[in-house]
Amino acid sequence: MGDLWGFLRTPREARRRRPVGLRLQDWREAYESLPDDRLQLQAGRCMDCGIPFCHQGCPLGNLIPEWNDLVWRGNWRGASERLHATNNFPEFTGTLCPAPCEDACVLAINADPVTIKQVELQIIDHAWEHGYVTPLPAKTRTGRTVVVVGSGPAGLAAAQQLTRAGHDVVVCERADRIGGLLRYGIPEFKLEKRRLDRRLEQMKAEGTIFQAGVEVGTDLTVDQLLSRSDAVVLAGGATAWRELPVPGRELDGVHLAMEYLTWANRVQEGDVAVSPITAESRDVVIIGGGDTGTDCLGTAHRQRARSVAHIDVRPRPPEQRTEDMPWPTYPAIFRTSPAHEEGGERLFSVDTLEFLGDADSRLRAIRIAEGFRDENKRFHPTAATAQEIPAQLALLALGFLGPERGRLLTELGVEFDERGNVARDENFMSTVEGVFVAGDMGRGQSLIVWAIAEGRAAAAGVDAYLTGRDFLPCPIRPTDRPIA
Repeated sequence: MGDLWGFLRTPREARRRRPVGLRLQDWREAYESLPDDRLQLQAGRCMDCGIPFCHQGCPLGNLIPEWNDLVWRGNWRGASERLHATNNFPEFTGTLCPAPCEDACVLAINADPVTIKQVELQIIDHAWEHGYVTPLPAKTRTGRTVVVVGSGPAGLAAAQQLTRAGHDVVVCERADRIGGLLRYGIPEFKLEKRRLDRRLEQMKAEGTIFQAGVEVGTDLTVDQLLSRSDAVVLAGGATAWRELPVPGRELDGVHLAMEYLTWANRVQEGDVAVSPITAESRDVVIIGGGDTGTDCLGTAHRQRARSVAHIDVRPRPPEQRTEDMPWPTYPAIFRTSPAHEEGGERLFSVDTLEFLGDADSRLRAIRIAEGFRDENKRFHPTAATAQEIPAQLALLALGFLGPERGRLLTELGVEFDERGNVARDENFMSTVEGVFVAGDMGRGQSLIVWAIAEGRAAAAGVDAYLTGRDFLPCPIRPTDRPIA
């Protein structure tokens, strides 16, 4: 335990955001670090609660009270070791995870929870700065080869675990750079790519082989995949997007959110000087109220959009927990991200009726309407509330339906579950012998913390399958679900 009285005498100091006017001038991360002494006080708020419910909120099983105590005592190396014991990439979760652990903190029952996410991020930043993070190559090799398809957080976690267990691991990524959605889906202001790149260098030094620009099923056939590997991990994500079938969808100016975000990230990588899909001097409407829509919002601000409207078919969430959101569940409450703080208009209980174009088939406006949801959660727009809002760029951020049913999955012959994801057993193996599934491809669209947990768990299944040993930790099972 840290400070015996910390939770009583030290108020929560929330993560500090850089001033809006300053951060809109660049693409650096929106949050700032606390000085070490003040962060130690925050870690000292972690109380001797008996049962650390923060563990229940974290699928990785992060040893939160332990590394909070170590930070409070100034033992940063020990805190880094505890953090890495359960999480391969704490800098990814420390920047991108919505921190369900904080909502499950015992203090959150009637007070402000511990700033777990901020402590986690500064532990790993401290570790990199002081050289605590080093390659950990295996001492012995198994002679077995594993191919990981997909280089997002699930694929990278599985690859690192299996490489450290002594297997020869090859990661295949169809994009031209490694990282999956971490590379091209997450804006720089949420995750600076230097964090990703230095992890990839660590993994290369450990022996993981990366092959970018290789689409498995096309560039590498399924027969070649199976003949060259002793096991396969499918970690390609849930990339089949949800469409919006309304009139005018074909107009120039209506784009998928991921298409827009990918080009914005390519500008930051230096591939192009200006994105071919830009919000500059345009009225922008973002359709979909999740994290991807928020990423589009922050990107549009930095591209100097004239105006931005962020619309959500769901009603405005309550400010506080309600009876159907009891502690320690993750509550669906109203939250303000840095992107929302930067500007734009948020519209709730609004549906898109039609995209309206000009004589040249370019988007000029969107017709929307307010409405309500019935008992089956079907939305019913109210005709009397219909209105047009100007838009020359519309971004569809409606989520994903599951994995793409392309040549890879078709030729492998995997089966799918009732939710449309690749089916797997309790050891994360698909219905095809030796082919395992990790991350959103088997779980469906989810959080980065679940992706890393799934990658670690699938790696444990692969290692047991290849060697018969119980060597790698398995934090979750495929049937585990977040507390909702």
